[in-house]
Amino acid sequence: MKIGTDIVQINRIKQSFDRFGDKFLDRFLNASEISLAYRIESYAGYWAAKEAISKALGCGIGKKLSFKDITISKTPSGVPYFRLSQEAQQYFDIATSSLSISHDGGFAIAVVAITLKENI
Repeated sequence: MKIGTDIVQINRIKQSFDRFGDKFLDRFLNASEISLAYRIESYAGYWAAKEAISKALGCGIGKKLSFKDITISKTPSGVPYFRLSQEAQQYFDIATSSLSISHDGGFAIAVVAITLKENI
């Protein structure tokens, strides 16, 4: 089992959004995520989640795994989960995963637990 966590100041995400607008969101969110997360706190939570996922997978955000290779969604009851792009799945064979995202006091935090079938 692999664990990843990340924390980000919500104001940092807000400043980037205020400066670059939708271009900033397009840098790290997919269209479905933009429509799902409509508040700055949610954007910050998604940033933290993608960073946490990349840490759990042991690669960080880079050549093997980009922000756009990770798509965050929610179940009908609001529980967050993620999927990897087909390209990223070539490198990571995930058996199970669990994702938690929260924000309070000016910070967003995400924690992910991932069990890999086998690292390709």
